[in-house]
Amino acid sequence: MTIIRRFAACLALLYLAGTAGAQTFELRAEAAWVYDQTTGTVLLEKNADEPLPPASMSKLMTLYMAFDAIANGVVTVDDEFRVSAHASSFGGSTMFLREGERVRVEDLLRGVIVKSGNDASVVLAEGLGGTEPEFSRMMTEKARQLGMMNSTFLNASGWPAAGHRMSMRDLGILADRLIADFPTFYPLFAEEEFAYDNRAPANNRNRNPVLGLGLGADGLKTGHTQEAGYGLVGSAKQGDRRIIFVITGLETPAERAEESERIINWAFRQFVQSDLGRAGERIGEAEVWMGAEPTVGIALAEDLNLLVPILQAGEVEAEAIYRTPLAAPIAQGDVVGELVVARDGLPETRVPLVAESAVAQGGFGVRLRTAAQVLLGKLGAGADDPSQAAAG
Repeated sequence: MTIIRRFAACLALLYLAGTAGAQTFELRAEAAWVYDQTTGTVLLEKNADEPLPPASMSKLMTLYMAFDAIANGVVTVDDEFRVSAHASSFGGSTMFLREGERVRVEDLLRGVIVKSGNDASVVLAEGLGGTEPEFSRMMTEKARQLGMMNSTFLNASGWPAAGHRMSMRDLGILADRLIADFPTFYPLFAEEEFAYDNRAPANNRNRNPVLGLGLGADGLKTGHTQEAGYGLVGSAKQGDRRIIFVITGLETPAERAEESERIINWAFRQFVQSDLGRAGERIGEAEVWMGAEPTVGIALAEDLNLLVPILQAGEVEAEAIYRTPLAAPIAQGDVVGELVVARDGLPETRVPLVAESAVAQGGFGVRLRTAAQVLLGKLGAGADDPSQAAAG
């Protein structure tokens, strides 16, 4: 049978009274996703899986494809791509590129990140995929490989197009991968200004409203169209923690800036990272069936480093779930169950539980004694059963 045991010994330090802040934070954004990258914890989600117009935030996928091509040796940052008539025809946010000129890949990357260049995005797409439609197909295929199941790309820039969609969770997954997969390129997202060939100096400032505010913000990409509203894929690092957040559907740039700052402050001030247990730490023991030892210790398979609401009401709850008795032989490190940790307003965390030591199968004497105990148990149960007595 399955036995559920409550385990709180290593969580005793979290006796904090109050009301959990995770329950009271409200967003004005149409959709959002907030993630603590350090601990892998989703802090908040609102319409996070709904495919929505991503506007220029989808340029992050164009950048991912470019970074990936550079990392795999397909191109270098010093290679030059030619500007086509199609690329130079774009309005909106641009690098003011001219048809026929050749531009270094590094300048195109910075032009996409800082200046949100629609033209630069298309030049990268055509240089890497041959045509923008083919590159869009490649982006959609790569998105599926990254686990972004609610994203479909029809262009490289996020220019309004029926069916060009991304969910906020997908944008968060993409931001997470950009930070983790390309640490050499990620600092580009923190650049506050990029001047290209002295063209349109008024367009040189990064539109990210939380850069330079002393909040630890260092990326990633704004977006705006009439259909999508104002949005931002942002990230900030304070101390050892990094958060990623995605918002969309705000009505003004000021709302986007205010919402972003509120999210950063909330995520860092309302949650604390705590070490609740170490790999190998014993949390209990289980009986062993037909083993050379009658019991075996059960330990954490990995460090239990979790994010908890700083005003967590009461004690963090944890349950150790495993089958008992465990059948011998048992090898040290065998997974025998899991520890399920619950926190107010946050998803459950599950950590494997393993056997602390090896237990060999018992010898003849153990098997004989176990068989006798089983037989006596059955006889005892039969004697207590009225129907058995009547039949006798």
